[in-house]
Amino acid sequence: MRFHYRTVFLSDVHLGMRGCRADELAAFLKRVRCERIYLVGDIVDMWVLRQRWNWPASHNQVIRRLLKLARRGTQIIYIPGNHDESLRPYRGLELGGIVVAAQAEHLLTDGRRLLVTHGDEYDLVVQNSRLVSLIGAWAYDHLVALNRFVNAARRLVGLRRWSFSQSIKKRVKSACTFISRFEEVLLAHAARSGLDGVVCGHIHEPRLEWRELEGRRVLYANCGDWVERASALVEQEDGQLELIDVDRLLSDAGWEPDPKEVPEELGSDEDFTVAA
Repeated sequence: MRFHYRTVFLSDVHLGMRGCRADELAAFLKRVRCERIYLVGDIVDMWVLRQRWNWPASHNQVIRRLLKLARRGTQIIYIPGNHDESLRPYRGLELGGIVVAAQAEHLLTDGRRLLVTHGDEYDLVVQNSRLVSLIGAWAYDHLVALNRFVNAARRLVGLRRWSFSQSIKKRVKSACTFISRFEEVLLAHAARSGLDGVVCGHIHEPRLEWRELEGRRVLYANCGDWVERASALVEQEDGQLELIDVDRLLSDAGWEPDPKEVPEELGSDEDFTVAA
């Protein structure tokens, strides 16, 4: 089965992190056919790799599949985030058919214009306290590792996957406030630039919705991530955007991970497939 779209947006893959769901992404890329792919930051987690090298075969497979799509004519734009910021000085450079860019402007089929950016530039913690960000990344990586063992035990007793970090985000008011503020700042920037919306990543919270801002409708789209879930934002041929649950998509296509090779994944039980 092939998945056909006009455009695919992927963010926060975190290749190199122990919880990265590289097998699912490799399976998705093998089946997808599209004109353009935006890699919206934190694709390779250089912060984690500097602390501890972790690069299994499945992570190589993701890179190989992206390069193969580029060779076949898919336009691929890589917009680095804070975890792969080492690539930012190389904007404009083409690597195996993948072009590095600071940001991008995407034109939908229906004429709407969207800013495509990772979003960390609008995160005051990342911009003003790098040490706090690095400590947070270290803690998140270890939380992911712990969650693998918890989910392995839950599976033995027939329970679904559960994510520590998602649970914490839902219960901590300051985290909810940060997410709300992050979204508002990004939308305001897009509106000031005369654009119709923004596509971003960074906070691992998939969302797709129109909002009213200063008398006009502006689109906020977050691609989600490939650590706590497996999500992607796609544009259909008619210009409609959809946030897809790739787990469900692959399952419907008959694909299943090999439990001998794939580490226990993190994920969400909620259905976040919506359209705009």
